[in-house]
Amino acid sequence: MDPYIVIAILITLSALFAYINLLYLKMPMSVGLMFLSLLLSLGLLFLSPFGPHTSVFARKVISGMDFSHLLLNGMLGLLLFAGALHVNLNDLLEEKLEIAVYATVGVVMSTVLVGSTIYGLSNWMGWGLRPVDAFLFGALISPTDPIAVLAILKSAGAPKRLETRIAGESLFNDGIGVVVFLVLLEIATGEAQLDAGTVGVLFLKEAGGGVVFGLISGFLVYKMLRRINHYQVEVMLTLALVIGGYNLAGYLHLSAPLAMVVAGLLIGNRGRRLAMSRDTRQHLDTFWKLIDEILNALLFVLIGLEVLVVTVNWPYIMAGILAVPVALAARFTSIGGPFLILKRWKNYPPRSVSIMTWGGLRGGISVALALSIPAGHHRELILAMTYAVVVFSVLVQGLTIRRLVGTTEE
Repeated sequence: MDPYIVIAILITLSALFAYINLLYLKMPMSVGLMFLSLLLSLGLLFLSPFGPHTSVFARKVISGMDFSHLLLNGMLGLLLFAGALHVNLNDLLEEKLEIAVYATVGVVMSTVLVGSTIYGLSNWMGWGLRPVDAFLFGALISPTDPIAVLAILKSAGAPKRLETRIAGESLFNDGIGVVVFLVLLEIATGEAQLDAGTVGVLFLKEAGGGVVFGLISGFLVYKMLRRINHYQVEVMLTLALVIGGYNLAGYLHLSAPLAMVVAGLLIGNRGRRLAMSRDTRQHLDTFWKLIDEILNALLFVLIGLEVLVVTVNWPYIMAGILAVPVALAARFTSIGGPFLILKRWKNYPPRSVSIMTWGGLRGGISVALALSIPAGHHRELILAMTYAVVVFSVLVQGLTIRRLVGTTEE
Protein backbone atom coordinates (compact mmCIF):
# COMPACT_ATOMS: atom_id res chain seq x y z
CA MET A 1 0.00 0.00 0.00
CA ASP A 2 1.13 3.54 -0.78
CA PRO A 3 2.89 4.85 2.36
CA TYR A 4 1.29 8.27 1.88
CA ILE A 5 -2.15 6.70 2.18
CA VAL A 6 -1.07 4.89 5.36
CA ILE A 7 0.29 8.11 6.84
CA ALA A 8 -2.88 9.99 5.86
CA ILE A 9 -5.05 7.37 7.60
CA LEU A 10 -2.92 7.42 10.77
CA ILE A 11 -2.84 11.22 11.01
CA THR A 12 -6.59 11.42 10.42
CA LEU A 13 -7.30 8.79 13.08
CA SER A 14 -4.92 10.48 15.54
CA ALA A 15 -6.57 13.88 15.08
CA LEU A 16 -10.08 12.40 15.34
CA PHE A 17 -9.25 10.36 18.46
CA ALA A 18 -7.52 13.34 20.09
CA TYR A 19 -10.65 15.44 19.44
CA ILE A 20 -12.97 12.77 20.92
CA ASN A 21 -10.73 12.29 23.95
CA LEU A 22 -10.45 16.02 24.60
CA LEU A 23 -14.21 16.61 24.40
CA TYR A 24 -15.67 13.45 25.94
CA LEU A 25 -13.25 10.98 27.55
CA LYS A 26 -10.90 13.54 29.15
CA MET A 27 -8.25 10.87 29.76
CA PRO A 28 -4.52 11.68 29.61
CA MET A 29 -3.99 12.12 25.88
CA SER A 30 -1.69 9.14 25.35
CA VAL A 31 -4.03 6.82 27.29
CA GLY A 32 -7.13 8.11 25.50
CA LEU A 33 -5.59 7.73 22.06
CA MET A 34 -4.48 4.17 22.72
CA PHE A 35 -7.86 3.28 24.26
CA LEU A 36 -9.80 4.55 21.24
CA SER A 37 -7.37 2.94 18.82
CA LEU A 38 -7.61 -0.38 20.65
CA LEU A 39 -11.41 -0.09 20.70
CA LEU A 40 -11.42 0.43 16.93
CA SER A 41 -9.15 -2.59 16.41
CA LEU A 42 -11.27 -4.85 18.60
CA GLY A 43 -14.39 -3.64 16.82
CA LEU A 44 -12.87 -4.53 13.44
CA LEU A 45 -11.89 -7.98 14.73
CA PHE A 46 -15.38 -8.55 16.14
CA LEU A 47 -17.07 -7.46 12.89
CA SER A 48 -14.66 -9.32 10.59
CA PRO A 49 -17.03 -12.31 10.09
CA PHE A 50 -19.74 -9.91 8.90
CA GLY A 51 -17.55 -7.53 6.92
CA PRO A 52 -14.25 -9.25 6.12
CA HIS A 53 -13.15 -6.62 3.60
CA THR A 54 -12.89 -3.95 6.30
CA SER A 55 -10.67 -6.00 8.60
CA VAL A 56 -8.53 -7.15 5.65
CA PHE A 57 -8.01 -3.53 4.60
CA ALA A 58 -7.13 -2.55 8.19
CA ARG A 59 -4.58 -5.37 8.47
CA LYS A 60 -3.15 -4.34 5.12
CA VAL A 61 -2.67 -0.78 6.40
CA ILE A 62 -0.91 -1.94 9.57
CA SER A 63 1.22 -4.63 7.94
CA GLY A 64 2.16 -2.10 5.26
CA MET A 65 3.92 -0.03 7.90
CA ASP A 66 6.93 -1.62 9.59
CA PHE A 67 6.17 -0.49 13.15
CA SER A 68 9.48 -1.76 14.53
CA HIS A 69 11.55 0.01 11.87
CA LEU A 70 9.42 3.16 12.02
CA LEU A 71 9.81 3.54 15.78
CA LEU A 72 13.34 2.26 16.38
CA ASN A 73 14.88 3.94 13.33
CA GLY A 74 12.65 6.97 12.90
CA MET A 75 10.43 8.22 15.69
CA LEU A 76 12.45 7.13 18.72
CA GLY A 77 15.35 9.54 18.25
CA LEU A 78 13.01 12.51 17.82
CA LEU A 79 10.94 11.56 20.88
CA LEU A 80 13.94 10.92 23.14
CA PHE A 81 15.62 14.17 22.14
CA ALA A 82 12.39 16.11 22.68
CA GLY A 83 11.97 14.51 26.11
CA ALA A 84 15.57 15.11 27.19
CA LEU A 85 15.53 18.68 25.87
CA HIS A 86 13.27 19.81 28.73
CA VAL A 87 14.84 17.84 31.57
CA ASN A 88 16.77 20.01 34.02
CA LEU A 89 20.34 18.71 34.09
CA ASN A 90 21.00 20.07 37.60
CA ASP A 91 17.98 18.18 38.97
CA LEU A 92 19.17 15.08 37.11
CA LEU A 93 22.70 15.34 38.52
CA GLU A 94 21.30 15.55 42.05
CA GLU A 95 19.70 12.16 41.45
CA LYS A 96 22.56 10.71 39.38
CA LEU A 97 23.32 7.84 41.75
CA GLU A 98 19.72 6.60 41.90
CA ILE A 99 19.20 7.04 38.15
CA ALA A 100 22.44 5.20 37.33
CA VAL A 101 21.58 2.30 39.65
CA TYR A 102 17.97 1.92 38.51
CA ALA A 103 18.87 2.30 34.82
CA THR A 104 21.62 -0.35 34.92
CA VAL A 105 21.37 -2.70 37.90
CA GLY A 106 17.58 -2.41 37.92
CA VAL A 107 17.24 -3.31 34.22
CA VAL A 108 19.62 -6.27 34.52
CA MET A 109 17.88 -7.51 37.68
CA SER A 110 14.47 -7.26 36.07
CA THR A 111 15.70 -8.97 32.88
CA VAL A 112 17.03 -11.91 34.91
CA LEU A 113 13.91 -12.15 37.08
CA VAL A 114 11.45 -11.96 34.17
CA GLY A 115 13.52 -14.30 31.99
CA SER A 116 13.91 -16.92 34.73
CA THR A 117 10.24 -16.82 35.70
CA ILE A 118 8.97 -16.94 32.11
CA TYR A 119 11.31 -19.85 31.32
CA GLY A 120 9.95 -21.71 34.35
CA LEU A 121 6.38 -20.99 33.26
CA SER A 122 7.27 -22.12 29.74
CA ASN A 123 8.42 -25.50 31.02
CA TRP A 124 5.29 -25.82 33.16
CA MET A 125 2.83 -24.65 30.47
CA GLY A 126 4.59 -26.31 27.54
CA TRP A 127 5.35 -23.13 25.57
CA GLY A 128 8.74 -24.47 24.42
CA LEU A 129 10.77 -21.31 25.02
CA ARG A 130 14.55 -21.60 25.12
CA PRO A 131 16.30 -19.77 27.98
CA VAL A 132 17.61 -17.12 25.57
CA ASP A 133 14.07 -16.54 24.22
CA ALA A 134 12.74 -16.04 27.75
CA PHE A 135 15.54 -13.59 28.54
CA LEU A 136 14.86 -11.75 25.28
CA PHE A 137 11.35 -11.08 26.59
CA GLY A 138 12.83 -10.06 29.93
CA ALA A 139 15.14 -7.56 28.23
CA LEU A 140 12.48 -5.91 26.07
CA ILE A 141 9.87 -5.65 28.84
CA SER A 142 12.15 -4.53 31.71
CA PRO A 143 13.03 -0.94 30.72
CA THR A 144 10.28 1.61 31.22
CA ASP A 145 9.28 3.52 28.11
CA PRO A 146 10.31 7.19 28.41
CA ILE A 147 7.68 8.18 25.85
CA ALA A 148 4.85 6.69 27.88
CA VAL A 149 6.34 7.72 31.24
CA LEU A 150 6.99 11.36 30.34
CA ALA A 151 3.54 11.71 28.77
CA ILE A 152 1.81 10.45 31.93
CA LEU A 153 4.07 12.20 34.47
CA LYS A 154 3.19 15.59 33.00
CA SER A 155 -0.31 15.26 34.43
CA ALA A 156 0.26 12.99 37.44
CA GLY A 157 1.63 15.62 39.83
CA ALA A 158 4.30 13.42 41.45
CA PRO A 159 6.74 15.02 43.93
CA LYS A 160 9.48 16.86 42.02
CA ARG A 161 12.42 14.69 43.13
CA LEU A 162 10.52 11.49 42.49
CA GLU A 163 9.41 12.74 39.08
CA THR A 164 13.03 13.51 38.20
CA ARG A 165 14.10 10.01 39.25
CA ILE A 166 11.38 8.29 37.24
CA ALA A 167 11.91 10.50 34.16
CA GLY A 168 15.71 10.22 34.32
CA GLU A 169 15.57 6.48 34.86
CA SER A 170 13.18 5.99 31.93
CA LEU A 171 15.35 8.06 29.57
CA PHE A 172 18.50 6.06 30.35
CA ASN A 173 17.14 2.59 31.11
CA ASP A 174 15.52 2.63 27.69
CA GLY A 175 18.94 2.90 26.05
CA ILE A 176 20.43 0.29 28.39
CA GLY A 177 17.47 -2.05 27.83
CA VAL A 178 17.79 -1.80 24.05
CA VAL A 179 21.51 -2.64 24.31
CA VAL A 180 20.81 -5.68 26.53
CA PHE A 181 18.10 -6.80 24.09
CA LEU A 182 20.39 -6.44 21.05
CA VAL A 183 23.17 -8.39 22.77
CA LEU A 184 20.74 -11.21 23.63
CA LEU A 185 19.29 -11.12 20.10
CA GLU A 186 22.76 -11.61 18.63
CA ILE A 187 23.22 -14.59 20.93
CA ALA A 188 19.77 -15.99 20.06
CA THR A 189 20.45 -15.75 16.32
CA GLY A 190 23.96 -17.20 16.63
CA GLU A 191 25.76 -13.98 15.73
CA ALA A 192 27.56 -13.84 19.10
CA GLN A 193 28.75 -16.37 21.65
CA LEU A 194 27.41 -16.43 25.20
CA ASP A 195 30.45 -15.59 27.31
CA ALA A 196 31.15 -12.77 29.73
CA GLY A 197 33.91 -11.24 27.60
CA THR A 198 31.84 -11.01 24.41
CA VAL A 199 28.79 -9.68 26.21
CA GLY A 200 30.91 -7.13 28.10
CA VAL A 201 32.58 -5.84 24.92
CA LEU A 202 29.27 -5.57 23.04
CA PHE A 203 27.62 -3.78 25.96
CA LEU A 204 30.54 -1.38 26.44
CA LYS A 205 30.69 -0.57 22.74
CA GLU A 206 26.95 -0.01 22.38
CA ALA A 207 26.22 1.85 25.63
CA GLY A 208 29.53 3.62 26.26
CA GLY A 209 29.98 4.47 22.60
CA GLY A 210 26.46 5.88 22.43
CA VAL A 211 27.07 8.21 25.37
CA VAL A 212 30.40 9.43 23.90
CA PHE A 213 28.83 9.89 20.47
CA GLY A 214 25.99 11.93 22.00
CA LEU A 215 28.46 14.17 23.83
CA ILE A 216 30.59 14.78 20.75
CA SER A 217 27.73 15.37 18.30
CA GLY A 218 25.83 17.51 20.80
CA PHE A 219 28.93 19.59 21.57
CA LEU A 220 29.64 20.18 17.86
CA VAL A 221 26.10 21.46 17.29
CA TYR A 222 26.34 23.54 20.47
CA LYS A 223 29.49 25.26 19.10
CA MET A 224 27.68 25.91 15.80
CA LEU A 225 24.69 27.40 17.63
CA ARG A 226 26.95 29.82 19.52
CA ARG A 227 28.21 31.36 16.28
CA ILE A 228 24.83 32.36 14.85
CA ASN A 229 21.60 34.05 15.88
CA HIS A 230 18.99 32.89 13.37
CA TYR A 231 16.26 30.72 14.86
CA GLN A 232 15.28 28.99 11.60
CA VAL A 233 18.82 27.73 11.04
CA GLU A 234 19.28 26.85 14.73
CA VAL A 235 16.11 24.75 14.80
CA MET A 236 17.25 23.02 11.60
CA LEU A 237 20.62 22.25 13.20
CA THR A 238 18.94 20.50 16.14
CA LEU A 239 16.74 18.55 13.72
CA ALA A 240 19.82 17.52 11.72
CA LEU A 241 21.54 16.50 14.95
CA VAL A 242 18.71 14.12 15.78
CA ILE A 243 17.97 12.63 12.37
CA GLY A 244 21.55 12.53 11.11
CA GLY A 245 23.13 11.71 14.45
CA TYR A 246 20.67 8.92 15.27
CA ASN A 247 21.22 7.18 11.95
CA LEU A 248 25.00 7.62 12.06
CA ALA A 249 25.14 6.18 15.59
CA GLY A 250 23.11 3.19 14.40
CA TYR A 251 25.41 2.72 11.39
CA LEU A 252 28.41 2.68 13.75
CA HIS A 253 26.62 0.07 15.96
CA LEU A 254 26.43 2.47 18.90
CA SER A 255 23.40 3.05 21.10
CA ALA A 256 21.51 5.71 19.15
CA PRO A 257 18.84 6.13 21.89
CA LEU A 258 21.49 6.90 24.54
CA ALA A 259 23.25 9.24 22.12
CA MET A 260 20.08 11.27 21.58
CA VAL A 261 19.32 11.45 25.31
CA VAL A 262 22.80 12.81 26.02
CA ALA A 263 22.69 15.22 23.07
CA GLY A 264 19.24 16.42 24.15
CA LEU A 265 20.40 17.07 27.70
CA LEU A 266 23.43 19.02 26.44
CA ILE A 267 21.49 21.18 23.98
CA GLY A 268 18.53 21.61 26.34
CA ASN A 269 20.68 22.86 29.19
CA ARG A 270 24.05 24.27 28.14
CA GLY A 271 22.86 25.10 24.62
CA ARG A 272 19.70 26.86 25.75
CA ARG A 273 21.56 28.86 28.39
CA LEU A 274 24.72 29.85 26.50
CA ALA A 275 24.09 29.51 22.77
CA MET A 276 20.55 30.76 22.12
CA SER A 277 18.70 34.03 22.22
CA ARG A 278 15.35 34.30 23.94
CA ASP A 279 13.61 34.32 20.54
CA THR A 280 15.42 31.13 19.48
CA ARG A 281 14.56 29.37 22.74
CA GLN A 282 10.87 30.13 22.26
CA HIS A 283 10.83 28.84 18.69
CA LEU A 284 12.93 25.80 19.59
CA ASP A 285 10.59 24.88 22.45
CA THR A 286 7.50 25.34 20.28
CA PHE A 287 8.95 23.24 17.47
CA TRP A 288 10.07 20.31 19.61
CA LYS A 289 6.94 20.37 21.74
CA LEU A 290 4.86 20.08 18.57
CA ILE A 291 7.06 17.25 17.25
CA ASP A 292 6.74 15.47 20.60
CA GLU A 293 2.95 15.75 20.79
CA ILE A 294 2.28 14.78 17.16
CA LEU A 295 4.59 11.76 17.23
CA ASN A 296 3.22 10.70 20.62
CA ALA A 297 -0.29 10.79 19.19
CA LEU A 298 0.72 8.71 16.17
CA LEU A 299 2.65 6.26 18.35
CA PHE A 300 -0.18 5.46 20.77
CA VAL A 301 -2.67 5.13 17.93
CA LEU A 302 -0.26 2.71 16.24
CA ILE A 303 0.11 0.68 19.45
CA GLY A 304 -3.65 0.27 19.64
CA LEU A 305 -3.87 -0.76 15.98
CA GLU A 306 -1.06 -3.32 16.29
CA VAL A 307 -3.50 -5.73 17.95
CA LEU A 308 -4.67 -6.47 14.40
CA VAL A 309 -1.37 -8.25 13.67
CA VAL A 310 -1.02 -10.03 17.02
CA THR A 311 -1.82 -13.74 16.95
CA VAL A 312 -4.78 -14.32 19.29
CA ASN A 313 -5.51 -17.79 20.67
CA TRP A 314 -6.13 -19.20 24.11
CA PRO A 315 -2.51 -20.25 24.92
CA TYR A 316 -1.24 -16.80 23.91
CA ILE A 317 -3.96 -15.06 25.91
CA MET A 318 -3.02 -17.12 28.97
CA ALA A 319 0.68 -16.32 28.43
CA GLY A 320 -0.16 -12.61 28.25
CA ILE A 321 -2.24 -12.75 31.43
CA LEU A 322 0.60 -14.47 33.29
CA ALA A 323 3.21 -12.06 31.91
CA VAL A 324 1.55 -9.01 33.48
CA PRO A 325 2.10 -9.93 37.18
CA VAL A 326 5.55 -11.33 36.32
CA ALA A 327 6.62 -7.98 34.82
CA LEU A 328 5.13 -6.03 37.76
CA ALA A 329 6.76 -8.27 40.37
CA ALA A 330 10.14 -7.99 38.64
CA ARG A 331 9.77 -4.20 38.47
CA PHE A 332 8.89 -4.05 42.17
CA THR A 333 11.88 -6.22 43.12
CA SER A 334 14.36 -4.42 40.86
CA ILE A 335 13.29 -1.08 42.38
CA GLY A 336 12.87 -2.30 45.96
CA GLY A 337 16.23 -4.09 46.17
CA PRO A 338 18.40 -1.05 45.34
CA PHE A 339 16.01 1.18 47.33
CA LEU A 340 16.80 -0.69 50.56
CA ILE A 341 20.47 0.15 50.06
CA LEU A 342 20.14 3.68 48.66
CA LYS A 343 17.74 4.92 51.34
CA ARG A 344 20.63 4.87 53.83
CA TRP A 345 22.13 7.86 52.02
CA LYS A 346 19.22 9.36 50.10
CA ASN A 347 15.83 10.73 51.12
CA TYR A 348 12.77 9.30 49.43
CA PRO A 349 9.15 10.55 49.52
CA PRO A 350 6.63 8.16 51.11
CA ARG A 351 5.70 5.08 49.06
CA SER A 352 8.42 5.79 46.50
CA VAL A 353 8.80 2.11 45.58
CA SER A 354 5.06 1.77 44.94
CA ILE A 355 4.94 4.89 42.77
CA MET A 356 8.08 3.95 40.83
CA THR A 357 6.74 0.43 40.31
CA TRP A 358 3.28 1.51 39.17
CA GLY A 359 4.64 4.51 37.24
CA GLY A 360 7.12 2.36 35.32
CA LEU A 361 5.05 2.16 32.15
CA ARG A 362 5.87 0.02 29.15
CA GLY A 363 4.99 1.29 25.70
CA GLY A 364 5.83 1.31 22.02
CA ILE A 365 9.52 0.50 22.42
CA SER A 366 8.72 -2.90 23.93
CA VAL A 367 6.29 -3.68 21.10
CA ALA A 368 8.80 -2.53 18.48
CA LEU A 369 11.56 -4.70 19.96
CA ALA A 370 9.25 -7.71 20.04
CA LEU A 371 8.34 -7.14 16.39
CA SER A 372 12.05 -7.00 15.49
CA ILE A 373 12.62 -10.61 16.64
CA PRO A 374 13.09 -12.86 13.57
CA ALA A 375 10.52 -15.54 12.85
CA GLY A 376 11.38 -18.91 14.37
CA HIS A 377 12.36 -17.56 17.78
CA HIS A 378 8.85 -17.80 19.30
CA ARG A 379 8.22 -14.27 18.02
CA GLU A 380 4.42 -14.54 18.09
CA LEU A 381 4.31 -15.77 21.70
CA ILE A 382 6.75 -13.07 22.86
CA LEU A 383 4.75 -10.43 20.95
CA ALA A 384 1.50 -11.56 22.57
CA MET A 385 3.02 -11.36 26.08
CA THR A 386 4.57 -7.99 25.29
CA TYR A 387 1.32 -6.57 23.99
CA ALA A 388 -0.60 -7.74 27.06
CA VAL A 389 1.89 -6.06 29.40
CA VAL A 390 1.91 -2.83 27.36
CA VAL A 391 -1.89 -2.59 27.19
CA PHE A 392 -2.21 -3.20 30.95
CA SER A 393 0.61 -0.76 31.63
CA VAL A 394 -0.78 2.15 29.63
CA LEU A 395 -4.51 1.68 30.23
CA VAL A 396 -4.55 0.47 33.85
CA GLN A 397 -1.35 1.89 35.35
CA GLY A 398 -1.53 5.06 33.27
CA LEU A 399 -5.08 5.79 34.38
CA THR A 400 -4.50 5.08 38.08
CA ILE A 401 -1.02 6.53 38.74
CA ARG A 402 -2.49 9.97 39.49
CA ARG A 403 -4.69 8.41 42.20
CA LEU A 404 -1.68 6.67 43.74
CA VAL A 405 0.34 9.88 43.74
CA GLY A 406 -2.61 11.79 45.22
CA THR A 407 -2.95 9.24 48.02
CA THR A 408 0.74 9.59 48.76
CA GLU A 409 0.51 13.37 48.98
CA GLU A 410 -2.35 13.13 51.44
